[in-house]
Amino acid sequence: MKLLLFVFPLTVYAQAPPNVESTLETIDIETGKRTVVIKEKRHFEAPNWSRDGKYFIINSGGLLEKIALNGEKLGKIDTGFANKCNNDHGISFDGKLLIISHNDPRMQGTAGGSSRIFTLPLQGGTPQLITDKAPSYWHGISPDGKTLVYCAARNGEFDVYSIPVNGGEEKRLTNAPSLDDGPEYSYDGRYIYFNSHRSGKMHIYRMNPDGSNQEQLTYDDYSNWFAHPSPDGKQIVFITYIEDQKATHPFGKDVKLRIMNLKTKKIRDLTAVFFGGQGTINVPSWSPDGKKLAFVSYQVDK
Repeated sequence: MKLLLFVFPLTVYAQAPPNVESTLETIDIETGKRTVVIKEKRHFEAPNWSRDGKYFIINSGGLLEKIALNGEKLGKIDTGFANKCNNDHGISFDGKLLIISHNDPRMQGTAGGSSRIFTLPLQGGTPQLITDKAPSYWHGISPDGKTLVYCAARNGEFDVYSIPVNGGEEKRLTNAPSLDDGPEYSYDGRYIYFNSHRSGKMHIYRMNPDGSNQEQLTYDDYSNWFAHPSPDGKQIVFITYIEDQKATHPFGKDVKLRIMNLKTKKIRDLTAVFFGGQGTINVPSWSPDGKKLAFVSYQVDK
């Protein structure tokens, strides 16, 4: 949810118009069957599928909510003072920790945005600050629960960083003169997948957890964002903008979800083109069994 350099990120200011309809959907990876979970005349974003497979977490209006698989609203999560949560949030592999990115009013005026990363118990509680510096936007946690990875702007450049889960010294993992974003660990901890604009197009990459061996995976003319590795480690799903969006991922564009076989590197369309973008699939959203994926599509009333 970031723009390059000292432009404020898209998480800070709402992009969606007031007459938007949001649809939380799941899709079967093998058959492509899409199932509507909930459709509402409001703006919500970024579903996380709970580790026990029973519900989703979405963000709306700065707060996080739980939605059951049948669409039942299970209530808001108590995030304490963090009432400006953006769409970079997720759950630890053991299902005990909730990680949030909160547009912290104390950091207003920071070049690039005011988001900082906090953790709290999954059931809710008082957030613990992890990243002292802003902007910092969470995207991934290591399978052993010890390390967070995130996108952060330091000295006017957005790169991928890591930090111990309880805070401490952050480590810069990328240094390309471009936007590097969306880092997420594979389930075996072997790789960190991310997207980068270093080639002049937004593409999917992966690297070792220490930042070494950065490898480009997509090479087409689309804008590709937010690779989410499957639980079995054999595939990644990512969102593709049909038209080049440079180093941005705006709301309200023609997009599709695509899936890559990591052994063959072959890519196939998972969905037809739909209206989406920012908020569709920013964060980890695979079902625990690896058979389905959750995402959000949108419609704007004219």
